[in-house]
Amino acid sequence: MNAAVLCVGKLKENWQREGCAEYLKRLSRYGRYEIVQVDDLREPENASPAQIRQIVDREGQALLRQIHPGDRVVALCIRASAPDSLQFAERVRAWSADGRRTLFVIGGSNGLSDAVLARADERLSFSNFTFPHGLMRVILLEQLYRAERICAGEKYHK
Repeated sequence: MNAAVLCVGKLKENWQREGCAEYLKRLSRYGRYEIVQVDDLREPENASPAQIRQIVDREGQALLRQIHPGDRVVALCIRASAPDSLQFAERVRAWSADGRRTLFVIGGSNGLSDAVLARADERLSFSNFTFPHGLMRVILLEQLYRAERICAGEKYHK
């Protein structure tokens, strides 16, 4: 599969960087996977809803600049379907079949802009819980690795 995790902000914790690096290494045998980061914007203390919306919109503009016209965009958000691992593997199989680059978009701490959600071809949830963005990157990469193993008919942890 040709895929990228498009996300806001840099990883601050060593264990998150190491986890992402490990899963990217494992995924390399199944296709081209990469991380594309845009800068997160500092939120002022006691930010108003309008200020937060401006930050989300500016981060959204930065994300949209990284998306090519032919890309499939999968926005990660809570308000979406949450497939199990086998269902996710079937989606990965279908996405891989057409050769388009698939971008999995993870927003900043205040979520994704309306413009990014409008550009998304699909929305995907991993849980009703909210996860720290660095952890979500690791979870997403692990699930992509699991999906690739399932698609390849390899053994995976159930």
